[in-house]
Amino acid sequence: MTAIDQVPGRVPDGLPDELPDLEHVVAAARPRVRPATLIVGLGVGLVVACLAAAAIGAYEVPPLEVVGSVLHRIGIEVGPVPVGVGESVLWDIRFPRVALALLVGGSLGCAGAAMQGTFSNPLAEPGIVGVSSGAAVGAVTAIVLGVTALGTWSITAAAFAGGLVTVAVVYLAARDGGRTEVVTLVLTGVAVNALAGALLGLLMFASTDAELRSITFWQLGSVAQATWPKVAAVVPVAVLGGLAAVVLAPKLDLLALGERPARHLGVDVERLRLQMLVIVALLTAAAVAVSGVILFVGLVVPHLVRMLVGPAHRVLVIASGLAGALLLVVADLVARTVAAPSEIPLGVLTALVGSPFFFWLLRRTRARQGGWA
Repeated sequence: MTAIDQVPGRVPDGLPDELPDLEHVVAAARPRVRPATLIVGLGVGLVVACLAAAAIGAYEVPPLEVVGSVLHRIGIEVGPVPVGVGESVLWDIRFPRVALALLVGGSLGCAGAAMQGTFSNPLAEPGIVGVSSGAAVGAVTAIVLGVTALGTWSITAAAFAGGLVTVAVVYLAARDGGRTEVVTLVLTGVAVNALAGALLGLLMFASTDAELRSITFWQLGSVAQATWPKVAAVVPVAVLGGLAAVVLAPKLDLLALGERPARHLGVDVERLRLQMLVIVALLTAAAVAVSGVILFVGLVVPHLVRMLVGPAHRVLVIASGLAGALLLVVADLVARTVAAPSEIPLGVLTALVGSPFFFWLLRRTRARQGGWA
């Protein structure tokens, strides 16, 4: 026994007075729910939510007829089938809307999980690098200037391009000596978001009353204008972006150890960060381009999932995509039914739910850490 061992409460010089309690660390990272159980549960919940969203509305369609209509379309003659108005309502209005809400929510949830892992910051969300504000500037510019080069796709294409260009500007402006620091990237994103807000204000000031109504509706977020072509346009980006995020997710587990340990373990940190930013930009820009700005999904959903299954990023990305899709399908159903015949903007509803949760999350994090110092 050394002299140090003989002195109660004494620790060697250079060591902290209180060593971390490894049991508590392990317990905090231990999943509360089995990943497979959560994913299956979210999948079942998503199917039920889609069925309810397709059945409920101004024109009620019995759930059995919804299922029968889908089976009939794929060649299975089972169950009752709606006729006339019911069939038209399902396939021309309800199903495109449900599908678009599913894709947009899944894209934002997946992008949020990827962004938080890339920045190693649980408070990060896709809009932090300016993709949402950039898409808004692109869409509003097309509205005010009356761009019609691509017909009905002009505003959507402008929003998508605006989001990607903004992320590229943020990334290039934040690079210094071939490296990109997270703090610099975040601060650059804040500056670009502020600039985008100023540009939006100028464009709205220069717009007509009709254009202003269109801009306001677009900025509040909605999937009310869903069509099958819009769904088809989002599907490739959502599927490819989601798969790429899942493939790269295990590297985010190594990045969570810190940049230096991740490099020692063979991770090209700069390349990984660039790849994830591209994935996040594509997923978010595609979602914003067809639905407008929808807040807090990319922030709230990954936190809820992380509380249940822990920080393993592959499971986190998959479950966040499913949970984001489930959240937005349910939110859209509430938005168009709770104040019928009026409709609450989807972005407003998600912000009303997400803001209190974000406040609670900040309080919870501060209480656990004993302060922000």
